Amino acid sequence: MSPSRWLAVIASLAIVAVGAAACGSSDSSGSGDLSGQIAGAGSSAQEAAQEAWIAEFENENAGATVTYDPVGSGGGREQFVAAGTAFGGSDAALEEEEGELKGAMDRCKPGELIQIPDYISPIAIIYNLPSVESLQLAPETLAKIFNQEITSWDDQAIAADNPGVELPSTRITPVNRSDESGTTENFVDYLSKVAPSIWTYDVDGNWPVKGGEAAQGTSGVVEAVGAGEGAIGYADESQAGELGIARIKVGSEYVEPTAEAAAKILEESPEDAAIGKGKYVFAYELDRETEASGTYPIVLVSYLMACTEYGSASEAELVKGYLEYVISTEGQEVAAENAGSAPLSAALREKIEPAVEAIETGS
Repeated sequence: MSPSRWLAVIASLAIVAVGAAACGSSDSSGSGDLSGQIAGAGSSAQEAAQEAWIAEFENENAGATVTYDPVGSGGGREQFVAAGTAFGGSDAALEEEEGELKGAMDRCKPGELIQIPDYISPIAIIYNLPSVESLQLAPETLAKIFNQEITSWDDQAIAADNPGVELPSTRITPVNRSDESGTTENFVDYLSKVAPSIWTYDVDGNWPVKGGEAAQGTSGVVEAVGAGEGAIGYADESQAGELGIARIKVGSEYVEPTAEAAAKILEESPEDAAIGKGKYVFAYELDRETEASGTYPIVLVSYLMACTEYGSASEAELVKGYLEYVISTEGQEVAAENAGSAPLSAALREKIEPAVEAIETGS
């Protein structure tokens, strides 16, 4: 950040602090005059969307500075629970078993924990085969590839999914995330549901299969797949770039990972009461085994984590204003345009808005 920018931030913080001390903070989340600085970290799948949200939000609020470090969902949850960030992003809901849910609730005391969906996106199966323009994969075939049971692109199982396509004898190099990742957790959750006899591992954010190639973050996986002919990996569709993207068999058809196809699965999926603990904590159990036409099941629903209370009214006001923008119709359209995500439905937005409104700004 340039020296002039730092001076602007310091001046903004000073103004906010004086105003808060004199007469308390006012709710100006929609007036375009929010000031101060907040930091977030987490899901790298949200990176493109966060960059777009921050750019537009700061454009509307010249005195505000928002940063987001795409360290991965695991790192984002850890930093949020440790109060290292004002908000966090995660492609998997906070879990009771890992102690994260309790840790986040304790961090937010005496206020309440907020966990709301903010980003819905398909996880694309990306591949590097210059001679194969179109690739189709059935769930069992996909599971065997990533379980390293299928090691060559001309394997009979892949050929059966792609009649009439000339497949090379190139060796398959599966690429997975090296860091704890919500994208990984969502992908392996899909594999465990649709091919349970093949994918027998526990569902976790850490990749369970030894061998293959590992890369840090979404961008690392995309880079690794792009660098090696015969490679295959999984990544947020918005960051697939020029790589090939496979169509996945759902029911009797092969479906592309579009935003529209991704949004359909959430419409059919119930809220997960086993995970959703707390007044403002939302989580969904995705129907990975759906056979509904035009539905893409390898999807991540990414969440924002925040608190209803913060150490200062100015910080709370800025967090509230930013979250309001992210889940707004405008914010969701910005994410769709820049990250290829599926906008939240009006019904879902109406359901989660009270959580954001509950952030206490001292007004």
